Amino acid sequence: MSHQPYIGSELEIFARASNWKAYYKRHIAPYFGSRLLEVGAGLGATTAALCNGSQTAWTCLEPDASMAAEIERKIRAGELPSCCASRVGTVDSLAPDERFDSILYIDVLEHIEDDRRELHAASLHLNPGGRLIVLSPAYPFLYSPFDRSIGHFRRYTRASLTACAPANCRTVKIFHLDSIGVFTSLANRLLLHQDVPTEKQILFWDKRVIPVSKIFDWLFRYRLGRSVIGVWEREAE
Repeated sequence: MSHQPYIGSELEIFARASNWKAYYKRHIAPYFGSRLLEVGAGLGATTAALCNGSQTAWTCLEPDASMAAEIERKIRAGELPSCCASRVGTVDSLAPDERFDSILYIDVLEHIEDDRRELHAASLHLNPGGRLIVLSPAYPFLYSPFDRSIGHFRRYTRASLTACAPANCRTVKIFHLDSIGVFTSLANRLLLHQDVPTEKQILFWDKRVIPVSKIFDWLFRYRLGRSVIGVWEREAE
């Protein structure tokens, strides 16, 4: 598998968004199985937030060789649970008979040009009853210079994310998180035009905006939010 370097520079900044990661973990962790594949694992910050070490195996699949090496370093140093393993590659590099109970795309699918093909390919590596879990940025009208600078092809609506669902999977749930974040993203889109948010802005969003979003997300019944999440289940073969 050739080295595919990641063009973004935001991963280290967003790694500090602990409230946000804990919030979406609460919503998606009930769909985890014992053997997980995390596609586009980056520097392992999402792995650290989501993997509690109780899983049988957590495979961190990352096409950027330098990032995969950093994940491997964290595993050896005990910074990630021992059930984790780092691999350089993409879904296309998996062996045909490799199967998982859950496959995660956390802020990854929007980086992949042919998203429908990607999810179909991933679904073939799910055990029957296994879950495909996608979290991506929402609303095309919020597409900003920041999205462009880090290689986003698109932002999603519930309808467009649903349209990506593999034919061999049934929809379990499609919902939004971070309703107040819609307005902070809109401010950046219309006023700031920043390629990359500052660390101060990320910490303000994580510490101040996310707690308020939790309240309004519930009030809006999770129909409005800066991120959209889809969960699908592989049907019996």
